Amino acid sequence: MPTTKVESIKKSIMNKIQKAEDVVFKENFTKEKYLETYYIKSISDEQVLGKYVLKPFFEIQGAELFLDYLQSHPKISTFKTEAQTVESLLRGEAVLFYQDYIFLFDCKVDRNNAVQDTTVETTIQGPQSGFSESLPTNLGLIRHRYPEATLKVESSQVGAISKTKVMLLYDTRFADMDTLGRIKEFLANVKINMFQTGEQLLDSIKKSNRSLFPVMLVTERPDRVAINLSTGKIILLIHGSPFAVVLPTSMKDFMASMADIYQTYWVGRFLQTLRYIGLFVSIVLPGLYVATTSYNPEIYRVQLALSIAGSRNLVPYPSFVEVLLMLFMMEMLTEASIRLPKAIGPTATTVGGLILGQAATEAGLVSNIMIIIVSTVAISNFVVPINAFSFSVRIVKYIVLGLATVFGLVGVGIGFLLFIAYMVKLDSFGQPFLTLIQTKPNKK
Repeated sequence: MPTTKVESIKKSIMNKIQKAEDVVFKENFTKEKYLETYYIKSISDEQVLGKYVLKPFFEIQGAELFLDYLQSHPKISTFKTEAQTVESLLRGEAVLFYQDYIFLFDCKVDRNNAVQDTTVETTIQGPQSGFSESLPTNLGLIRHRYPEATLKVESSQVGAISKTKVMLLYDTRFADMDTLGRIKEFLANVKINMFQTGEQLLDSIKKSNRSLFPVMLVTERPDRVAINLSTGKIILLIHGSPFAVVLPTSMKDFMASMADIYQTYWVGRFLQTLRYIGLFVSIVLPGLYVATTSYNPEIYRVQLALSIAGSRNLVPYPSFVEVLLMLFMMEMLTEASIRLPKAIGPTATTVGGLILGQAATEAGLVSNIMIIIVSTVAISNFVVPINAFSFSVRIVKYIVLGLATVFGLVGVGIGFLLFIAYMVKLDSFGQPFLTLIQTKPNKK
């Protein structure tokens, strides 16, 4: 292949790959030989490259002998097409430019041994691997699942004292440049001394705009990150954190689970519908109970009204006090289940809940129907797949409960409408938060 054509192909390949700190171009030379290597170190094994290419390059005497070595090596293939070379480069192979030849060296790195299983966003089917605390490893996991030449990686530092390294990842075809500018401005102006996790960004933006709901999604799953990159989202990786931050986000992102895409179409839609029903129940059910028992018991059938009245016969205080007491106990059990060791956490909280519920009912502190309602609220709250959004929903139900205590059923309606209105007003870096239908980005 003529030298001018090799140079033209080399420039074309390098122009197609977005520049990043893990994209490496090295020049190696001796008195007789000159070799150029081009690879992505987050998905290529530099030790293998050094052992089978660079070390022989410096040890073998004579340009033709080294050429014979390259042509005879089982892991080295010759150039076929430019498109195939770019694809191989994005899969972890190294491109070798030697004399008038172009070679591909298979030095893909296996990151599976360096990753850990998901602990927060678990699924029955689909990949089980999650991010680690190593930034290069996390970047490699994303590149493995999103092998696109248009993936751009930008690095910066956050934290006045820690100076933590962070990476911004986005697809130049899909990402909105205005949103990207807002995110970069936010990162440049965020005031954090010790920056270690993505959750600290959530805390910072909540302090700046007093947002009740998270406007950034924190995930531990590389497959979720890859899917969000294809829809125009921007990803933030943080050194030392086994989580990635997805932004901007909408409510739909917080109600979606990766299990949905690994199920059949109708099963996935059923699960999504179930989550929205659970969200509605979690918010309005405590307030609805107070409103109907204290203000509008006539909406019940006679048998149900008598049953509820009979179960509350020994309860010495109004229904809203009963609800607050049981919700407080439920919140304490939820927090205890998080803090206790994994080996005893589920058992301790289950037994504790049963004992407390049974004892409170027998003592006449709460009614039987109240135990059912609180259990339903707890289960419905856990249906929300993203914890940060689930915690916010736990606060909203108290607002609806307070309005129901004062205004009855009208208060429940007002509280739910205020919840919707607040989400309509909320935005995530310029993007509306209450977007239930995800539109596909246009290719630029």
